[in-house]
Amino acid sequence: MKNIFGILPYVKGYWKYAIWNIVFNVLSVLFSVFSIALLFPFLQVLFSNDNSKLTELIAKGKPAFSFSTNAILDNINYALAQNTLDHGKGHVLSLICIFIITTFVFKNLFRYLAMYSLAPIRNGVVKDIRNRIFKKTLELPLSYYSEERKGDIISRMTTDVQEIEWNIMQSLEMIFREPINIVIFLVLMVAMSAKLTLIAFILLPITVLLIGKLGRSLRRSSSESKERMGTLLSMMDETLGGLRIIKGFNAERKVAEKFEAENESFTKLGIKVGRKVDLASPLSETLGVSVLVVLLFIGGKMVIEDQSMDGAVFITYLAMFSQLLTPAKAFASAYSSIQKGLASAERIDKILNAEVSISDKTNPTRINTFEKSIEFKNVSFAYRKGEVGWVLNDINLTITKGKTIALVGQSGSGKTTLADMLPRFYDTTNGDILIDGISLKDAAIKDIRSLMGIVTQESILFNDTVFNNIAFGIDNATEADVIAAAKIANAHDFIMQMPNGYQTNIGDRGNKMSGGQRQRMSIARAVLKNPPILILDEATSALDTESERLVQDALNKLMQNRTSIVIAHRLSTIQHADEIIVMQKGEIIERGNHSTLINANGTYQKLHEMQSFV
Repeated sequence: MKNIFGILPYVKGYWKYAIWNIVFNVLSVLFSVFSIALLFPFLQVLFSNDNSKLTELIAKGKPAFSFSTNAILDNINYALAQNTLDHGKGHVLSLICIFIITTFVFKNLFRYLAMYSLAPIRNGVVKDIRNRIFKKTLELPLSYYSEERKGDIISRMTTDVQEIEWNIMQSLEMIFREPINIVIFLVLMVAMSAKLTLIAFILLPITVLLIGKLGRSLRRSSSESKERMGTLLSMMDETLGGLRIIKGFNAERKVAEKFEAENESFTKLGIKVGRKVDLASPLSETLGVSVLVVLLFIGGKMVIEDQSMDGAVFITYLAMFSQLLTPAKAFASAYSSIQKGLASAERIDKILNAEVSISDKTNPTRINTFEKSIEFKNVSFAYRKGEVGWVLNDINLTITKGKTIALVGQSGSGKTTLADMLPRFYDTTNGDILIDGISLKDAAIKDIRSLMGIVTQESILFNDTVFNNIAFGIDNATEADVIAAAKIANAHDFIMQMPNGYQTNIGDRGNKMSGGQRQRMSIARAVLKNPPILILDEATSALDTESERLVQDALNKLMQNRTSIVIAHRLSTIQHADEIIVMQKGEIIERGNHSTLINANGTYQKLHEMQSFV
């Protein structure tokens, strides 16, 4: 959305309202022009003190009608002169008042109808943009978020979308209405005096250039302001998530000072942007009035000296031009607002146009079951191409159906990354991963992930009920199904002690429960999904002994008759694994069962000695 036309595709579903908006705006402008164009001829006849001129005008007979300024004015003058002689000036004054009221009633009626028909467009387009950006955030791979600040992404999804609603959609009508207004006034002005209108055309581009320069400057400042807002939101998010550490280290003052400095910088930019926005309207009005004075001087000479223009026509012309300034001023203000909004639109485009590097190929292979094995063939991976060193380097591993494979090693050895390759959170840089002989890159992503259940070290729960968290992603789950899953996960008892049982809201990220309870909820969710492949990423490492016992018991039930990949720091939890893979710096350095690796007296044996087993 580098310009206003980038919004137009979003208007596609609202053309019916757009057409009505144009029709009503044209009618509103016509009534506005009509009232201004005819007011002065009315007054010219009304305040004429010489009835002989009126008699002379009637004696000439009714003028022939044609679509020209002079013909229309002659007919109006004739009708007014006739009514003045027949009924008196009081009667004509009454007609004028009724006429003015009628025209302005219709003008404002059609103005309201135009705004009424625009409301669904303005709000609907913003809704569509918000839906599209949220959907895109779900499609983007995890690697995208490792490069971006979460606060900045939230800023784009909220503040920037709101800026489009405030500064683009609210100005959209002016962008399309005011040109109609301007064109109609200009056509009448050309008909009255082509010479004066040509002079106006020569002077007005100077106004346009100055306002355009101001708009470009505003766009740059506004874009920088949005970046600052993203930084502020990131700091807020980090602060709320780290309050325990901030308070524990008495760092409140330091964190507050850092935020205040960033907020001061953002405020200064906001003042700068606001002043530029406020400058657009008075600047355009001042330049417009300057042009009006020039026309007043030249046109006055045409009336007084050259007598090449009728005085009444000149007064009407000036009234037309003065009315032209209002839409021109509104157009200038709308242009400045839109430039401010386009800065936000460009930031949104960075998300909407971001490459979805992990996606289905055309006509992917469908996988509905897991029958044989998972194979890692010469798998290497780096988060960014050209990066020094590999996160994974030449991994070869076969996981047979029904087996439990444990991944152990120091932090940063690549265990979690290896597991994340399986549900295609990341794609291999080199090599390939196959399920039953089918490459993950050839299979449908939805099918791959439907085969897997994931339980992570940090329990990911949502601000919803217990029932909806356990049934997350499962269509048509019954209460009996959820209760059965909770019982297997050793979660049913503590759930029933909650105020509303399975309909209890668990708060933000499940903060109303203990760590062990949250983890058992996550296990219940995996049980309900009933996947053939299970990924456990340090699912008990953050728990106390009692909670670990309950969670480990739930995990043992969950792992029965499933193919499991277990990432563990506590070696006591994986002693019975069919194969233990020891990793170091992205490579497999040892493999075998617990007894074999202990007897090998290698890295695993050293890790074993460093830990105390119960």
